[in-house]
Amino acid sequence: MADTGIGIAEEDLDRIYEPFYTKKTMGRSGTGLGMSVVWGSVQDHGGTIQVDSVEGKGTVFTVRLPLSEEAPREETPAVAGAGGGKGERILVVDDVEEQRQIASRILGRLGYSVCAVGSGEEALRYLSRASADLLVLDMHMEPGIDGVETLRQVLRIHPRQKALIATGYADAARLGAARSLGAGGCLPKPYLYEQIRLAVRSELDKPSRAQG
Repeated sequence: MADTGIGIAEEDLDRIYEPFYTKKTMGRSGTGLGMSVVWGSVQDHGGTIQVDSVEGKGTVFTVRLPLSEEAPREETPAVAGAGGGKGERILVVDDVEEQRQIASRILGRLGYSVCAVGSGEEALRYLSRASADLLVLDMHMEPGIDGVETLRQVLRIHPRQKALIATGYADAARLGAARSLGAGGCLPKPYLYEQIRLAVRSELDKPSRAQG
């Protein structure tokens, strides 16, 4: 893939795959997750990415993936008991649209019934009239309430609610607060297929949390 744009400064080349690293104005364009997601996907398939860039002339990305002699396989629904879903209802709560789409697509392929909302407030409105077997809850959301406060208020509506916390960077205090409320594991962002598959299935298979 090549372009004839402004290029990438040499001091930025080593950082373009870092989650949330961006030269754009946050909240207006870009999230800093695009190249991190690409890098993770290529690594998952045993490939490499090479980038060549000259400021003022453009950038060339070369992606190399290993050759497979296997014939393409048709996608089949996830098999119950093999780490896939059984139609359970998952509510994804994330303020970044691209991340909601990625999580929803992965969970849908795994056999779950998925709904996604963009804020804690939207999640509360949804759960005031419906239910979910599991929340995949972004820790840091702006503006509005964060993942911990969202979970705290959700538990007033559904005291046995199961939840996974998703975050792009460590925040021990907030993670501790979420776990004290009964949240299960922590999903690192950007979302990756295998991590979601294992974490979601593990949390759903746990006994329901005791009513406090």
